[in-house]
Formats: sequence, structure tokens, C-alpha cells
Amino acid sequence: MTFPFTRFGAMALTAATLLGADPAFAQATKPAAPAAGAPAPAPGGAPQAPPTGPIKLELQPVQANWTKICGKDQSSGKEICYTTRSFGQSTDQPPTLELAVFQVAGEEGRKARFVLPLGLLLRPGFRLIIDKGEPIEGKFALCIPQGCFAEAEISGSAAAGLKKATTASVVVRNQANQEVTFTLPMKEFGAAAEGPAVDPKVLQQQNEELQKQLEAKARLQREQLEKQQAPAAAPAAPAPAATPPK
Repeated sequence: MTFPFTRFGAMALTAATLLGADPAFAQATKPAAPAAGAPAPAPGGAPQAPPTGPIKLELQPVQANWTKICGKDQSSGKEICYTTRSFGQSTDQPPTLELAVFQVAGEEGRKARFVLPLGLLLRPGFRLIIDKGEPIEGKFALCIPQGCFAEAEISGSAAAGLKKATTASVVVRNQANQEVTFTLPMKEFGAAAEGPAVDPKVLQQQNEELQKQLEAKARLQREQLEKQQAPAAAPAAPAPAATPPK
């Protein structure tokens, strides 16, 4: 199935470049290699123990609302709509995860597509849990330097439950083989998925505003990082002593 992922893909690529600035997620997904993942020493000098056991991250919507976008599939000619939203650790932080739920005209099932950060084990795939329902197995489809695309098939009964869901959980494993659970609020998804698609002009305006916001956040993060990494100014060399006259 081909479809112009204009908003979903553009947002994902821009947002994924900022994921490394999220300290909570970086701690949850960084490898356990001694050089990159060694725990920082505590104030008393003893190293802090790395986090153990499952990690749970409650994400918040970064966008004010879900956005529904519709268009024609180039290969089949069918109308395809997807309802999308981005989520982060807090509303004023860059996105951690992107979700788009696709619906093909005349089909009961849905396809959930995600953009997830790097630093995850790909071979186990992931699990999607709608409220407290049965886990739906998903798999990673494509990884690029900015993030990984993943998808899961949602059957007709599960798709019906998704419209009424309050939460959805994405369960993955990081490179330390720890289970990481992202929990997303889904309360407003059903109304958006069943409602009208966004007007193309409004969508373009939203994209432009979002791009400006992400670029501003990226610039601020970069400036802060450069300040942290800048070496301390070297002390000025003392002036040479004056040579006494002969």
C-alpha cells in the first residue's frame, strides 16, 4: 500500500532528531556498554546503580489534537485515512513517539504505524496493548538514522475497541534488554478517527507552525549542548617580565 505520508513522515523525521535530548528516555534506552552506559558517580564517590527491571514512561500529547488526513491510494485508488498524534515526556518537550492509525475504505481492520526512537532491540518487535486487552504483536519495518518505523495489524474487534480506548501501551526492549512501556492517552482518538479530515490548507498551516516550533526547540537544545560542551576558557598567559635597562 502506497500513501503520501506527508505529515506523519515529515513530523517523524523532524521530531526524531530531537529524541536524544530527552534525558529520561535516553536513560531508559541507552546501551549497557561500560563506555557509554557506565553509571555516573554519586556525590559520595560511589557509582550509582543503573536502573533495573521494567521501565514505564507515561507520555503526554505534544499536539493539541489528533489530526485526521485522507487521500487516494496510488495503487488501488481506494480512499485511505490516517489519524495521527505525537507524544512526549511533557507538552513542552520534543516528541518521543509518533502514532498513526490507518483505515482503508471498506475494510474493518486497521494498521497502526509508529515512529520509535533508536536504541531498541528490533528482533523481538513490540507489543501493542489497547487498554487491558490482549497484546497485539508488532514488528519494526524500517530504521533510518533519525528513528525506526514499526507497525501492527489491528483486527476488526480490536479496532472497535480502539475507538473507545482510554490508553494504549507500546512495549519494547532497550539494548540493555530491559522492558520499556510507553503509555499513550487515547481518550479523544475515536471522535477524531470518526470525524472529518482536516482541510489541506489548515494542515499546511499546522505543518508550518509545527516545523517552526520544532526548529526553535532544536536550536535551543543545540545551543544548550554547545554551552555544556564548551571547554573552560584558558587563563591568560602572564605578560613577560620587563628586561631591565643595561
